Amino acid sequence: MPKRTDIKSVMVIGSGPIVIGQAAEFDYSGTQACRVLREEGVRVILVNSNPATIMTDPEMADATYIEPISTPILEKIIAKERPDALLPTLGGQTALNAAVALGEAGVLKKYNVELIGASLEAIDRGEDRESFKKVVEAAGAESARSDIAHTIEEVDAIAERFGFPLVVRPSFTMGGLGSGIAHNTEELHRIAGAGIHYSPTDEVLIEEGIEGWKEYELELMRDRNDNVVVVCPIENVDPVGVHTGDSITVAPVFTLTDREYQKLRDIGIAIIRGVGVDTGGCNIQFAIHPETGRIIVIEMNPRVSRSSALASKATGFPIAKIATKLALGYTLDEIQNDITKSTPASFEPTIDYVVTKVPRFAFEKFPGADPTLTTSMKSVGEAMALAGNFQESLGKAMRSIDKRHMGFNWDGNKPSEQEVNELLEQMHTPTEHRYLQVMRAIWGGATPEQIFDATKIDPWFINQFFQINATAMQVREAETLSRKLLKKAKLAGLSDVQIAHLRNLGDEGENTVRELRWNYGLHPVFKTVDTCAAEFAAQTPYYYSCYADETEVRKRDREAVIILGSGPNRIGQGIEFDYTCVHAVQELGKDYDTIMVNCNPETVSTDYDMSDRLYFEPLTFEDVLEIYESEKRWGRSRASSCSSAARRHCRSPHASKPQACQFSAPPRKPSTWLKTVNSSAKCYARSI
Repeated sequence: MPKRTDIKSVMVIGSGPIVIGQAAEFDYSGTQACRVLREEGVRVILVNSNPATIMTDPEMADATYIEPISTPILEKIIAKERPDALLPTLGGQTALNAAVALGEAGVLKKYNVELIGASLEAIDRGEDRESFKKVVEAAGAESARSDIAHTIEEVDAIAERFGFPLVVRPSFTMGGLGSGIAHNTEELHRIAGAGIHYSPTDEVLIEEGIEGWKEYELELMRDRNDNVVVVCPIENVDPVGVHTGDSITVAPVFTLTDREYQKLRDIGIAIIRGVGVDTGGCNIQFAIHPETGRIIVIEMNPRVSRSSALASKATGFPIAKIATKLALGYTLDEIQNDITKSTPASFEPTIDYVVTKVPRFAFEKFPGADPTLTTSMKSVGEAMALAGNFQESLGKAMRSIDKRHMGFNWDGNKPSEQEVNELLEQMHTPTEHRYLQVMRAIWGGATPEQIFDATKIDPWFINQFFQINATAMQVREAETLSRKLLKKAKLAGLSDVQIAHLRNLGDEGENTVRELRWNYGLHPVFKTVDTCAAEFAAQTPYYYSCYADETEVRKRDREAVIILGSGPNRIGQGIEFDYTCVHAVQELGKDYDTIMVNCNPETVSTDYDMSDRLYFEPLTFEDVLEIYESEKRWGRSRASSCSSAARRHCRSPHASKPQACQFSAPPRKPSTWLKTVNSSAKCYARSI
């Protein structure tokens, strides 16, 4: 059915200042909403208190209010602007809570403002723990045994019935704020007290502990004709007990049978219908017992979330954009897929690559903070990588977080038996270093069973870590680096720097490995994200690298400028640099093809339609240089413009011209390397 004609103006509420659990992803979703609404001829009234966002640029809305997101202020704006509708599902928990407060205060009814995207009743059913539990039961699914408490006395009474461990989940909070796992009364009082404090309704759900279970998420969308699509399934590598925002996550799911996955789909579809999210998206989290297969529904977000941004960039399916169109009355079958230009949004995305997300933490900035990862989110940002297999994707994602000593390394001596035992004990407690501990323990001789007992990471992923270690040992111990072994190392996600360290090549080792690799003619190729596993051709140049045989990069007609993004959010470097990158793209795009390179799935700059070409790649010298070389083959790349954070990845000083930041060449000219025959490379390999 066509778009509604009775909606002439819409108020969009942003997410306010960046906080842990709510960051650039809502600038991305809110910006998409504003762009879609204006394209549809709807007047946009935007309210947000964060001046560092693209969303609050004057051209994004017809009226922009940089004001506190509070009920009195919002009422004044509504009274002045008289919007027909309010769209609260794209501004995070802040916007959702603001909409609920306006409804409860009678403001929406007083000014005849319709809530679109999700009704107040749907928000309550999705966010209120007790209401959601009833929806899950009605869907024929199971929740963890639980009860509601509003006081510490009620919490203690529930603990007597259930026993420990217990999970505390406050109502109407974001990023797991105030949540946690309690193993004794002291921890329970501390966590539950904080949860009651943070919950706007002074309410916490106390549920049986399910630590160690496997955790999954589904991103779903529903239109007003009751059509439902599953946009993307996501699997957490860490088991239940670590917030999904703090876990390494992958798509598609690897450790479910088809029967189990179809059951999750059926439950998810029943829940989105039961909650009543009738024009938009939601995120549903599940836990599955690793031995019995028992499925428990953990929770639901009846709005666009951080995982929604990840799913959008992972699949090329723009969740926020489509959610906005659905809120205006379109149905999924009426919305065209912008990637293929030939399939509707009702066509569920299918991916033929592996997506890995790695979180970024900033505990070094706060020495007094507890580095233990729990159900309360602590990461400040994240990086995403795409590749042809899990190992390659993981390696790219780990180096994308731009943090020293966070990639796998095999430096120093092989761990002793005593050190392995210490590592196994340390990895019992989840921290940002858990995966480095796992790899070092594997190197030292730990068994898969020992790793599983210590971490509860699924054996499939543990086996992948063992394979990475085995490849690293082959590289370390080989007499010479053959082309076959070097390609195997790249398919295992090892960078030139890691290979150089394994070969003990010293400070210039990265250049040495790259020279050998280029002598072999061994370069990554670039594949397109097409949403449909190549069933239909992609019309949008959205690329990722992998070590395969055939590139899909298209020839350019214009000179191009490479713009390097700022990577994952961190303390001191947030969405303000995404703001500058987007403006650079917009300005440079008037005269050049713009080539955006970034690895942050939360940002506006990594929208597939923001630049002429998008490379979702790590911001390292190796990865950016390969993009540069690829683009030279498909058209002359004139220059490169960098954000301040990306500048250190360039090896030569910046030229005087604003857009000039040239990449320095290693010892030989690239054209010479590409012409060198493999026999010469084999001779050279013997020396390293």
